[in-house]
Amino acid sequence: MAEVINMPRLSDTMEEGVVAKWLKQKGDKVAEGDILAEIETDKATMEFESFYEGTLLHIGIEEGETAPVDTLLAIIGEEGEDISGLLNGGSSEAADDDKSEEGEEETAEDEAASSEGGEIPEGVEIVKMPRLSDTMEEGTVASWLKQEGDEVSEGDILAEIETDKATMEFESFYEGTLLKIGIGEGETAPVDSLLAIIGPKGTDVSNITGASAPKKSAPKADKETSAARENVEEATSDETKSTSEDGRIFASPLAKKMAEDKGIDLSKVEGSGENGRIVKKDIESYKPSAAPAAKEETTKKEAETSVAAPYVPAGEESFEEIKNSQMRKTIAKRLGESKFTAPHYYLTIEVDMTNAMQSRKQINAMPDTKVSFNDMVIKASAMALRKHPQVNSQWTGDAMKIAKHIHMGVAVAVEEGLVVPVLKFADQMSMTQIGGNVRDLAGKARNKKLQPKEMEGSTFTVSNLGMFGITEFTSIINQPNSAILSVGAIVEKPVVKNGEIVVGNTMKLTLACDHRTVDGATGAAFLKDLKTFIENPVTMLA
Repeated sequence: MAEVINMPRLSDTMEEGVVAKWLKQKGDKVAEGDILAEIETDKATMEFESFYEGTLLHIGIEEGETAPVDTLLAIIGEEGEDISGLLNGGSSEAADDDKSEEGEEETAEDEAASSEGGEIPEGVEIVKMPRLSDTMEEGTVASWLKQEGDEVSEGDILAEIETDKATMEFESFYEGTLLKIGIGEGETAPVDSLLAIIGPKGTDVSNITGASAPKKSAPKADKETSAARENVEEATSDETKSTSEDGRIFASPLAKKMAEDKGIDLSKVEGSGENGRIVKKDIESYKPSAAPAAKEETTKKEAETSVAAPYVPAGEESFEEIKNSQMRKTIAKRLGESKFTAPHYYLTIEVDMTNAMQSRKQINAMPDTKVSFNDMVIKASAMALRKHPQVNSQWTGDAMKIAKHIHMGVAVAVEEGLVVPVLKFADQMSMTQIGGNVRDLAGKARNKKLQPKEMEGSTFTVSNLGMFGITEFTSIINQPNSAILSVGAIVEKPVVKNGEIVVGNTMKLTLACDHRTVDGATGAAFLKDLKTFIENPVTMLA
């Protein structure tokens, strides 16, 4: 039976690979452990060995070509075997086998659940942890507004759930009695876990337990770990070395990785491959006997070389541990990705705020009108983006996408961290409209009432720390935006005008740009026009 081999993930950050060289050609015989090709990853060029025996029937990626991970790399099978179905369908027999095994596991689990708990009683509804945002993977129950035994009507608020973006109210779609709460207050669970059970009063639901979508990888991992432990405990065979005279260990890349994952010393493994080379099956069949003794010796040495711990007064701890909220986890993940993937550079410009201060004073003197300096910066940024669309762009790897619309993200600090509500079509709003919308969104953010759709789709972001007295700072780009503007405080200081030193008011703006989409000259031209708009507010009314 033919086996499909896909482009492997040879490093934890690898997304695509380049076939540097094929060491086997179409029609060649292949044995398990033979090197098929040399593959260039994002970190190194590595040998890739075959897990199967047979004939190389098809090569899917030629030398020098680049393809994403899991793309069809090759097909190995019996000589003359028909593989047209695999080529047309793009499916893998191995994947089918995996799916079959998973299906068997699911069937076994379903049968077990059926035998333990039976069918769900009539009229009973299972409520799962909902996916309340497009990036939500797990949620925390902040508070329950209904308790077990309470009557629930359709539309009643069951609980407040903390997502990766905000804390949101979750309403019931069913009517009946809250028979069971599956996730207590303060507890975190993946999307689709058992949240609650609603049904007719008095119904016995004690047999319905656990999450509705169990993960299949965990049991498999447990079995592998258990088997590894048994191998260590039952191992009695002597170990041999597979090294050359100069001490070099001959092992395939896969064998090295498997040994590293299992904590196996390759120098103690006997290789069965060509010239004593260690291959996959050698690692799988390896049974260490001296591992426990080595561990005891290491522990003993660590104990002998350990130093005295520093004195800590009674009742005092070195750290206070605060559980990360979903929002904090998401901030860490997204900003880390942005900082480490987008090549940031920074441009700073100083703006004369004299005219802006006078204009704001006159605008706010009008009845029912309130405009902040931040509103003026947002409006000026939107107009400058219209003149410099390349700053209003996104990097996708294959192309640069320039947005036809201008959606301004406005960073708002909340108790748990930072959220970025979005002003849609900000360039078409007046400063008064911008001010009203920003206050409304900021209020929702602080009251945890922002909806996911109100935080999606930004094309440019403004972050202002001027109200805290910060005169100048840099921000991390809010991906997939190409730039973010950092706004400092207005500072009264001596400035030179017409050759004389006078008292002036200035404000510093710093633009963080993604160099993949915004070159230095482009960013500088954007800041130049932004400065013109802010220093002359009347131009924004034209």
